[in-house]
Amino acid sequence: MSEFKALVVNKTETDFTVNVQTVSMDDLPKGDVLIKVQYSSVNYKDGLASIPDGKIVKTYPFIPGIDLAGIVVSSDDPRFKEGDEVIATGYEIGVTHYGGYSEYARIPGDWLVPLPKGLTLKEAMALGTAGFTAALSIHRLEENGLSPEKGKVLVTGATGGVGSLAVSMLAKRGYEVVASTGKETEHEYLRELGAKEILSREDVCAEKIRPLDKQQWAAAVDPVGGRTLATVLSRIQYNGAVAVSGLTGGTDVPTTVFPFILRGVSLLGIDSVYCPMELRKQIWERMASDLKPDKLLESIAQEVTLEQLPEALSNILKGKLRGRTVVKLS
Repeated sequence: MSEFKALVVNKTETDFTVNVQTVSMDDLPKGDVLIKVQYSSVNYKDGLASIPDGKIVKTYPFIPGIDLAGIVVSSDDPRFKEGDEVIATGYEIGVTHYGGYSEYARIPGDWLVPLPKGLTLKEAMALGTAGFTAALSIHRLEENGLSPEKGKVLVTGATGGVGSLAVSMLAKRGYEVVASTGKETEHEYLRELGAKEILSREDVCAEKIRPLDKQQWAAAVDPVGGRTLATVLSRIQYNGAVAVSGLTGGTDVPTTVFPFILRGVSLLGIDSVYCPMELRKQIWERMASDLKPDKLLESIAQEVTLEQLPEALSNILKGKLRGRTVVKLS
């Protein structure tokens, strides 16, 4: 137990490496709870942590992985005891605090969520930050008044982690889901998840963005941002909303105030990193019940080993992964 395997990224003046190494307990950062990690997952942010100019990791050497799920080995926090199954996502994990790509992790108790009934540790990581982001988006949209009878709901970037899970969750809740993707080969996959209509990437990212366009959707889950977000905002129905969580389409949003002041459209920012713990637990409970995708492990998730992880990290940056990739640690 004193030595174990982890994926370590290291950067020097002349070199950058990403490989599986043997590390020791003494290498782990301080934390209240020692966890034997069972599973982690692959997120876009993890991909950025695996390249020299990704601007995610601040100090080297470092163990990435913004998600982890495992079993408590020892705890100085009275809320957790040996044998407890726990989830950790967000906060500083995999950014400034050693993350989930390790057979063991030491985490502050304030960052831990008890595994809800209705989820296994593997299912929790098939969801992970992407699932949490999708579920939080839907939760916020419903708080804003969205319900199935209001109309169609658009999901952009629909074959990615957030997108795939949002399509499946919305379909399970009874919404008519419109999925947008740039991958023509994945239409059958999206229909299997519950999409009723599929649009191309160009359909939701106009060359010329109008301040107001034809009203098409009651709401949207958007992990893309950029020009796509601007186009979508111009086509949301009166009093509708867009939940935005990503920037793969860029950080600049060339929109106007018109959707907001003439149609009452709401733009809901979704932050999965520092989401308050009370709400965080509520969202995880929903992911174990009414927002748990029906084909989570069968259709949405695939599994890789620690040794296969560098390739998966490279592929997520190239847009070659669909759905979710779970990393098996033990």
